[in-house]
Amino acid sequence: MEPSSIWATLTQFLPHLLSFLAVIVVLEQILYIKKKGSIPGPPLVIPFLGNAISLVRYPTRFWDVQADLAKTSHLGISANYLIGKFIVFVRDSDLSHKVFANVRPDAFHLVGHPFGKKLFGEHNLIYMFGQEHKDLRGRIAPNFTPKALATYTSIQHNIIHNHLLRWLELSESTPTGSPISLRLLCRDMNLETSQTVFVGPYLKPEMKERFNKDYNLFNVGVMALPIDLPGFAFQEARYGVKRLVETLAVCAENSQDTMRKGIEPMCLMDYWMQETNREMEEAKAAGIPPPANSSSLEIGGYIFDFLFAAQDASTSSLLWAVTLLDSHPDVLEKVRREVTSIWKSETDGPITTEKLKEMKYTEAVAREVLRIKAPATLVPHIAGEDFQLTENYRIPKGAIVFPSVYESSFQGFVEPHRFDPERFMEERQEDRLYKKNFLVFGAGAHQCVGQRYAIRHLVLFIAMFTSMVDFKRHRTDGCDELVYVPTICPKDDCKVFLSKRR
Repeated sequence: MEPSSIWATLTQFLPHLLSFLAVIVVLEQILYIKKKGSIPGPPLVIPFLGNAISLVRYPTRFWDVQADLAKTSHLGISANYLIGKFIVFVRDSDLSHKVFANVRPDAFHLVGHPFGKKLFGEHNLIYMFGQEHKDLRGRIAPNFTPKALATYTSIQHNIIHNHLLRWLELSESTPTGSPISLRLLCRDMNLETSQTVFVGPYLKPEMKERFNKDYNLFNVGVMALPIDLPGFAFQEARYGVKRLVETLAVCAENSQDTMRKGIEPMCLMDYWMQETNREMEEAKAAGIPPPANSSSLEIGGYIFDFLFAAQDASTSSLLWAVTLLDSHPDVLEKVRREVTSIWKSETDGPITTEKLKEMKYTEAVAREVLRIKAPATLVPHIAGEDFQLTENYRIPKGAIVFPSVYESSFQGFVEPHRFDPERFMEERQEDRLYKKNFLVFGAGAHQCVGQRYAIRHLVLFIAMFTSMVDFKRHRTDGCDELVYVPTICPKDDCKVFLSKRR
């Protein structure tokens, strides 16, 4: 066909194509307006993309606007639109609890990420409901018994200790007057901690390089536009997750073989496989099928969930602990006095579970860090059906609902924007009085199973960091502004000057 004929054909159909697109755009706007109803949000949205570009480029500003809209509304919620998805932001704590309490097939589905099923895979702990979910959580419980936590504490102590020594060496080798950034250092420390606590000796050195590359692909993909095409970060992350789970499945098989020999558990996977072996033997003796969700590939997927939940959230909390202690020297001094009375870095051995229990004020500091800088600020859910959230507003089926853990943390508490660990001490008990607003670990059936582990890790880090290190933040304009990576961190990656504490 001649070029002129092709052009003539295209010219003939172009008006029809443009008319079709115009109709689609108009329908899209009408549907958005209908779903939004009376709740605050943009009156119109950019066709097809909505405000996705704004979210990816300026996530802090995007969510601040949603929070302000919800705050000015008596409903405590606001609306927006992202790549064909209508979203509802929930600021009010009571409404957030209503979402958390109604995770079931005919109400809300926890997704962890707006496009999480495609990224994490369909078979995932956070996507389970009802009895299956309850049974699996019951099987996970032995991984966080006092005995198991004591095993992990020893591992955590040794890794934190070694990394702090490296940080001090790095600081000494840095040109005078130059600070070091802690974010990647904390991330590396937490990656090693998570890998060693969860997978132990089964993640061999030759496996770690590929594992860490895939995990970095995953981290990048979490914050990318969900374009599932070759060359885009989202698809690379999806394939990376598949390889990560397969690697962890091999580790699960090796752990299972080790536990059959009667060796004492060395990591979380060992505790899990020890219990799985027992259940399988009981099932075999009873002539029934093995328990559900007990294949090595399934367990590898769940361990990946733990790694994701632990590493980035923990990195965020450690950075904010350093930032907040630096800006509150009175709190720092109280922590040092308490820790020194219980444990001395130069003369005592590793901090034990018993010593951690004595550090009441240090734990209060850790909880206040989590309250005032909740690392995972939002917990996305999808509405499986229309849901009457308030008397005046029904969330439409398919909407992505974002209960804001961050916003809840500033409701109810006395002077909520003030960093005040005393609120978590026995004398004041604000953690009990305003328990409904402390949603860092979620609520309801899907509340975080590893919260005791997470708190202990933060307490252990605070105790060791403040005892072994003298530190000073390198403060610049805007250094403490929030950035999403994907959890919240200081904008400057927490730049500090470090020296060995005498």
